[in-house]
Amino acid sequence: MQVSTGPATTPAEAARRRGKLDSELDPALFRALGDPTRALLFGCLVKCGRPCTVGELAECCAVDLSVVSRHLAHLAQAGVLKPDRRGRSVAYAVRTDALVRRFRALADGLQSCGAGAAPGCCDPVGPVGPDAPTT
Repeated sequence: MQVSTGPATTPAEAARRRGKLDSELDPALFRALGDPTRALLFGCLVKCGRPCTVGELAECCAVDLSVVSRHLAHLAQAGVLKPDRRGRSVAYAVRTDALVRRFRALADGLQSCGAGAAPGCCDPVGPVGPDAPTT
């Protein structure tokens, strides 16, 4: 069997390769930012430029305070926000540096493994799917 060193040519071949892109694709991050209300809250917090309480952030969307709190907790769990308990309230701040590193690494992974990628960008890892051997 000949092993290709360039980009995969079929989805099945792509599934058998692992590269920088695979380690940067975080479903939790995409789920967290993929919800319209969470995206709105995230955008408001970024534009505000400072940590904000749940009550302050509730003013930027038309949902109940408890729903806002759950959305912010979800964003924090995904590593997007950093909660800071202040007595009975919680202020949230964007993890700007961490997010910039994550998105930059994702962009680098896209560039290194996509069309026109350098040979050897992704290593074959063998069969995948329900019949593949497990380790």
